[in-house]
Amino acid sequence: MDKTEREEVRRLTADFTQWSRRAEDVQRWRRTVREAADGDEEALRARSVVVNRAGQAAWQVLPLRGSDAGVLPRLRERAALPALTADDSAFLRLLTTEVPRAVADVTPVLGLRRFFTGSAKKQAAAEAAGVLRRQHQVFLRYDGVRRLERLGPVSAPDDSPALGFPVLLDPALGFGLLATRSGAPPELLDRSAIDGLPEALDAIAKVVAGEAPQRAAARAAGEQVRYAEVRQALEQMPVAALKAVSPDPLRLGALAEAGIGTVQEVLNRGGSLQALPGVGETSARRMLAAAQTLLRETSEDTAVRIDVDHRSPEATQLLRRLAEWDGSRQTQGAVADLERAAELAPLRPVLDRDTSHLLVIPTRGLPVAGLTESIQIVKRRAELLGMSSTAGRKVVDADPWADFLARPADYFAMLAELGFVTEDENAVHGDLSEEIVAAVRDQTLNGEHLTVSLRGYQSFAARFALVQRKVIIGDEMGLGKTVEALAVLAHLHSGGKRRFLVVCPAAVVTNWVREVGGKSRLRALRVHGPDRDHAAATWLREGGVAVTTYETLAWWETALREVRDLACVVVDEAHYIKNPGAQRTRRTSRLITRAERAILLTGTPLENRVGEFRNLASYVRPDLTVDADALSPRAFRRRIAPAYLRRNQEDVLTELPELIEVEEWIPLSPADRAVYRDAVAGANFMQMRQVAMLGGAQSAKLQRLIEIVREAEENERRVLVFSHFRKVLDLVARSLPGPVFGPLTGSVPAGQRQQMVDEFSAAEHGAALVAQIVAGGVGLNIQSASVVVICEPQLKPTTEAQAIARAHRMGQVQSVQVHRLLSEESVDQRITELLAAKKQIFDDYARISDMADSSPEALDLSEAELVRDVVAAERRRLFDDSKQG
Repeated sequence: MDKTEREEVRRLTADFTQWSRRAEDVQRWRRTVREAADGDEEALRARSVVVNRAGQAAWQVLPLRGSDAGVLPRLRERAALPALTADDSAFLRLLTTEVPRAVADVTPVLGLRRFFTGSAKKQAAAEAAGVLRRQHQVFLRYDGVRRLERLGPVSAPDDSPALGFPVLLDPALGFGLLATRSGAPPELLDRSAIDGLPEALDAIAKVVAGEAPQRAAARAAGEQVRYAEVRQALEQMPVAALKAVSPDPLRLGALAEAGIGTVQEVLNRGGSLQALPGVGETSARRMLAAAQTLLRETSEDTAVRIDVDHRSPEATQLLRRLAEWDGSRQTQGAVADLERAAELAPLRPVLDRDTSHLLVIPTRGLPVAGLTESIQIVKRRAELLGMSSTAGRKVVDADPWADFLARPADYFAMLAELGFVTEDENAVHGDLSEEIVAAVRDQTLNGEHLTVSLRGYQSFAARFALVQRKVIIGDEMGLGKTVEALAVLAHLHSGGKRRFLVVCPAAVVTNWVREVGGKSRLRALRVHGPDRDHAAATWLREGGVAVTTYETLAWWETALREVRDLACVVVDEAHYIKNPGAQRTRRTSRLITRAERAILLTGTPLENRVGEFRNLASYVRPDLTVDADALSPRAFRRRIAPAYLRRNQEDVLTELPELIEVEEWIPLSPADRAVYRDAVAGANFMQMRQVAMLGGAQSAKLQRLIEIVREAEENERRVLVFSHFRKVLDLVARSLPGPVFGPLTGSVPAGQRQQMVDEFSAAEHGAALVAQIVAGGVGLNIQSASVVVICEPQLKPTTEAQAIARAHRMGQVQSVQVHRLLSEESVDQRITELLAAKKQIFDDYARISDMADSSPEALDLSEAELVRDVVAAERRRLFDDSKQG
């Protein structure tokens, strides 16, 4: 390399040394800006907390303080970093890595050291010089100096505005926490959204902690009840059961020789088993391990039961502890609100007086409004707890069974809170899709205006109605559909809604007014009867829960058309509007259309025809109307699932006592048989149905009924007697021993019906309430009775189901006996056969069933068809047979 070349290379080296230094400055500056911003962001992320909903992460919440404002310019500076293309990165890498390497290679031949440089280094220097020449031309051609200036530090203008926290929501800022968002947009809440939340959480935590000893005592008492049941089971379990759970072979002969015959005796011996002749240390250890396995498995499978017929000391102690907990606690009816408080608890440690904002980032699609709603619920619950007082609560009775029998549903709700009463999660969801189930789980339920605790399945139903807005709740009777609807109204009232309307049969108006007043803080107004004008005017002026009847709607409909803020209409016994051509159906359906929300309640959505159930669905969701005749039961239920929720007693009321149904076939007396033949000859269907009961002292059915009532008195039970016929009821009322109430018929005013039920419930054992099945089987809670007698088979399966459910429902603590009095070789037998076919339709379409291919119309009979078929069959049996004889 000659002198000219060396001078050229020196110039190249000087240029590249300067440019490389500037490139290093660019990289260092970018790294410093990024590291500072990343560090700030990581510190903020570490302070953020996750708030759950329904057990899953719902929002990531970052509390912000005034001092955090200093982070914003660094985040903005990072966001303002000039973007690096792939070419830019290669360009900087060339200047900071490759070019310095070439300069290092060429340096030895530029000074005096070149005289001492070997040929290999000279060759490398020559190649490096070539690299510098080529890269220099490229650098100049693409204006490398300006490129370095573009990638280098950018100074903010002196007049740039101060940054506020809303800048965090700007996607251009690249704030990393926002990458966790899902669906719903993030929001920045100011201090007003959280004012009072720390104090509310502290207040709730203090109340819960104050109740903890009583709660723990109740739970311990429950475990003692379970342990007593388990011990009794193990005392009856032979030692041979040890072999079934032991992974190792066991020889049990030594136990038998020692007189040890049950698993409980093995547990009692414990470690002393190895002292028995023929039992070594290893065998003893294996036997004891197997016994403990059986103990554990039996405990897991044993429910905590309260058996009113066997009042064990453990059960008595449990009731006493539950009563003490209930008497001292302020959180009764607040289960849903306490769940919200538990979800917000992670926020408490990160909120302080310096917190000025919350950055809320949804993580799975739930809007931020869901979080703010929870905050308001918790703050309001804390206010209610602060206003409540345990002073003056009732003293626990010396005999806690009396209080339990007076309000068993409350005790079972407490057991559910303690985890002793469990529910089948799938059964709770009915036929709903996973998407709807997830939305229902995420729905809050504000319990501020509710004064009772909800069971899990009841809370689910209320939230389902809130999510889907207009629905049918077809829960089997006895599950508490009324309180499910009340929970919806109470929640809506918490959100500022004021006008609600309940439409129901006249027989249950009184019950609805009682339920509203007894289980919520809402005001009930009876728009029915002599004071309806005043009640209607008050409701229109002040709001509340108006309770009216299908018939009263005809009088009130014109005024209701002017109501623009009807938040929810509840239609009880909704099968009353199954006929779309009826005037009451048209009036009610117009209300449903105008209301913001609607809940149709019916335990019997399907009576004679599947099409009638389709009509109910069309009132709340016209888009779901289907031709039921063309669908299998499973497809039909799946189609209407978004608007229909049904659960059955046996699926969700795990504590419900046994339902014992007995068909008692009784022969006709000779006198009854003669009268019956005359009725058949005259095709008098109604007379055919009554003959077996109207014979007075000669009636075998009546005599059996009297025996049942006497047995009930001896067993400390009360009796419900149902018949369709007024003559039968009058005769029964005159003939039964002991206190008799009724007949309760459709002509008895609604208020008197409830009074009759109250008096019956307070009467002594052996009392009977005689009721017309179409009147007493609707809307009344009569769980004080545990024996039900149906004097003749009814023409609709659901009529009998309704009547039985008056007694076999939530809160019943005794097994319920159902006696169906049936006459042999009579109309009863023919009706029962046809009834079984009709009942199958209901089971296939409105209950859970695996029969997916049956046709509804194949067995679908109208009442007229049933009557015709029964009379014809009986005429053939009696008179064709007699001619042949």
